[in-house]
Amino acid sequence: MKKLFYLLAISLVLSSCSEYQKALKSEDIATKFKFGTELFEAGKWSKANKLFAQIVPSYRGKPQAEKLMYMYARSFYEMGDYITAGYQLSRFESGYPTSEKAQEASFLAAKSYYQVSPVYSKEQHETVEALEKLQLFVNKYPDSEFLPQANELIKELDYKLEKKAFEIAKQYNSIAYFESSDYLAAIKAFDNFLADYPGTTFREQAMFYRLDSAYKLGINSIKSKQEDRLKIAINYYKSFKKFYPNSEFLEDANKMNEEMTTAAQLHNTKS
Repeated sequence: MKKLFYLLAISLVLSSCSEYQKALKSEDIATKFKFGTELFEAGKWSKANKLFAQIVPSYRGKPQAEKLMYMYARSFYEMGDYITAGYQLSRFESGYPTSEKAQEASFLAAKSYYQVSPVYSKEQHETVEALEKLQLFVNKYPDSEFLPQANELIKELDYKLEKKAFEIAKQYNSIAYFESSDYLAAIKAFDNFLADYPGTTFREQAMFYRLDSAYKLGINSIKSKQEDRLKIAINYYKSFKKFYPNSEFLEDANKMNEEMTTAAQLHNTKS
């Protein structure tokens, strides 16, 4: 019985392959359309895509073109060819704005850009583009069934840009080596980060590392600049302690403040 079932399965596969090859070689576009549709509905995206690619030019302007172009564009997405999918799905939406599939195509086009967004440590051009596409979708279809998913994707991409900006600022802090320009760059980077992302989950860390940069700048500054820089750093400390009185970084922050306060008092005494 097992052998019979196995042979039957092999026979069906071979028959299906043979039918597909016939459809590929056929000159009948209706046959390609019909069989391609069956393959699409069965989730055989690559095979369906190859058949559709052969007949897309022949169906332009015909009643079946809308369905064909949707399946053709969607098959790219399901195949994981997100660059082409983004282009083709956007093209479908603009070509058939009243289609019942227009909203879905718009969402999947935007999601295609999301799919190619790289890890936060790399250049984020695609991430910015994905955010723009998703925001356009949200604005255009505020009542869409895809809205919750779109908002989740936006949130995820925003976090990626946020983490990228934080890590860049943190890197300025970590590579600074007793050069005032390095510490000033780190402070500026954290100031910009906190202004650009006021609700960031990295706020506590950003405020601490900004304090750390200002502390190192103040302590290591030449006498003529030390007083003003220490005042700024001490103010950063006060702000940090006010917002995060129970921070895991507070012990280190307190030590910085003690050293800065002593240095400031010593500076005033000498003055």
